[in-house]
Amino acid sequence: DAAEKELKGILDVCDEPLVSVDFRCSDVSSTIDSSLTMVMGDDMVKVIAWYDNEWGYSQRVVDLADIVANNWK
Repeated sequence: DAAEKELKGILDVCDEPLVSVDFRCSDVSSTIDSSLTMVMGDDMVKVIAWYDNEWGYSQRVVDLADIVANNWK
């Protein structure tokens, strides 16, 4: 739900069976793999997420620079 609202473009959810190379140059910071994410017992959730370390980080730096530039006084 959050991946479609306030975290759109930052967090994504994938329902397809993909591998790490499929997430190269992904603009989002992290993509949750719903097929590998599972509830374990009554109080634990195992979340598997994919990310492209450099590219996703670079996108967030650009977002931050945009925020700073638009709010500079």
